[in-house]
Order: sequence, then structure tokens, then C-alpha cells
Amino acid sequence: MSAKRKGITVSRQIMDDQLLHPQATGELTGLLNDLVVAGKIISAEVNMAGLADILGQSGRTNIQGEDVQKLDVFANQTIIRRMEQCGHVCVMASEEDDEIIQVLPGYEGNYAIAFDPLDGSTNIDVNVSIGTIFSIHKRISPSGQGSVEDLLQKGTQQVAAGYIIYGSSTVMVYTTGCGVHGFTLDPSVGEFFLSHPNIQVPVRSMYYSVNEAYADRWFDSTRNYINHLKRDGTGSGPYSLRYIGSLVADFHRNLIKGGVFLYTRDKTSGEKAEGKLRLLYEAAPLAMVVEQAGGRAITDDGRRILDIEPTSLHQRVPLIIGSKQDVDLAEKFLRGEM
Repeated sequence: MSAKRKGITVSRQIMDDQLLHPQATGELTGLLNDLVVAGKIISAEVNMAGLADILGQSGRTNIQGEDVQKLDVFANQTIIRRMEQCGHVCVMASEEDDEIIQVLPGYEGNYAIAFDPLDGSTNIDVNVSIGTIFSIHKRISPSGQGSVEDLLQKGTQQVAAGYIIYGSSTVMVYTTGCGVHGFTLDPSVGEFFLSHPNIQVPVRSMYYSVNEAYADRWFDSTRNYINHLKRDGTGSGPYSLRYIGSLVADFHRNLIKGGVFLYTRDKTSGEKAEGKLRLLYEAAPLAMVVEQAGGRAITDDGRRILDIEPTSLHQRVPLIIGSKQDVDLAEKFLRGEM
């Protein structure tokens, strides 16, 4: 896609992606367009959150034991309502819900969607960028209502993935396996326009994103890697820390500017513990995006994120993701090769 095509709408781009697959039925196109609508609704509510009195917590906790923000509840319900009757989805899974979510009878489609409705929600009250992350698979069950097996598929089987980040502007970034494109919402006309065609993450960066408050809990391999970056990086000077604490915001910055994000296992959880981030709702979809943009995503024992077969809806994994050479170097440290 050439730069002169900037300004086309996300709906047009989704349709163009469909034309690259002669066997396409149009269902995925319809599904993505419904996600676009959900993103616009959530964006409007995020921008009005303080005035609408929906900031703060709802008084309940999610499956992870975390307090659920009121805006989380709104975002979750918005996506569910769009998906349950769009006619393209057979089953859903949300980071906020314990079990799978069925669509309305008679509206079953051929895709399964997993989503984090509002990643970074603990930052809502302080006006830090937050976002919606989504992952789409083709169903493997024969027909009718979908099952958990439709969702528990490897990341390599994703047919689309992406996120919508709500910040100083609202940006949608997605891939269907044919590159990564970013679209910025023009609120004056209510449409996403192409602003970042053919995103390619810089192969090497000068930035790292990690919560150094946990440094005393890290294994030596993680500590040695971070100390190396802070000391002399790749030989061209020390890396700079850029950490927001909202995964979708940290990832988006690194995708555009280059960088590596780490959330490894630590001594408090034990070497065999799962990790922190959710495979279905965070790690796998962002891994598809970063690989399509030329980067890498692995666990702290070197496994490719997209090759991990999920065993449960809320499975957690350690995550190292970002610029290829930065992740390559992290892998060497974590394997004890440096």
C-alpha cells in the first residue's frame, strides 16, 4: 500500500483485504466492520467518561480477581451486544467473563472472537491511554452455537487480530495476515481514516518497557538483560525506559517507534508459574500484529507466542514482544547465553 492512499476509510481497507482472498464470503469483513462500530461507541464514552459519571469501579471483580471499572463494564457490554447478533460469530470470550459467551439463537456465524474490552482500565481515572484488544479465529465446530474449542486455538490460526487505543486520538490497528495498518478516528465525521499504512516496527530500538518496581523479584537472566540495555544497549548507547503500565499503550508506542516490552516470570511466582498476561486476550493477538509488522513475540523460555496451544480461557503467559533484534537479544540473555 503506497503512502498516497492515506485517507481511505477502514471499511474500504477491510473490503480491499477481502479482495485478496477470492474464497472469502464477506463474513470476516462484516465482523470487522461491527468491531469498528463498537470501537466508535466505546471511544465516545471514554471521551465523555468524566462527564457521564462512569469513571471509577463497579463494585465487582473479574475472573482475575481485579476490581472491574465501570467503563470496563460498558465496553464489555458494548462489544457483546454488537457481536451476539451480527451474524458472523458463533461464540465469544471476554477477559472480564469467567465462561464463554454465546450469541443469540439464529445469529450463529463462522468465527470465534476473544477480546479484552478495556485493557489498562486501572489507568482510567488518570486519563492514560487504554484500549480494546481482539483476536478472531475461524470456528472448528461444525455449526450452531460455538464451543470453547473454537476459542482454544493457537495464535497461528488467527485470521485477524488488532486493537483500538483510546488516547489523544482514537486509533485502530489491525491485521488479517497481509500486513498491519493503522486508522485514526476523525470525530467530526465519525470515521476511521488510514493514517499508518504498512506499519513496520523498527528492527532495533533504544527503548525498553518493563515495570522496574519488580526488579528485586526478577530472575538473574531478566536483570542481566535490563542492566545490559541500561549500560550500553547495542553498543550505540544506553536504552531509555518508556513504561506506561497500560499494555496496549506501551505496545502501540513500541510498534510505531520501536522498543521491547517485557513481563517475565519472577521469583515470587516460581519458575513454573504461568506468567502475568493473558494468552487469548493480550499476548496472542498482539503477537500476530507484531510479527506481521516484522517484530517478534516470545515467552521468557523462548517459545513463540503464536505456537502456544491454549488449554484454558484465562491462561496466562510471560511476554517479551517488540523489535526483532531487541527480542533476539533478550532471548539470548534469558537462555543464559550472555
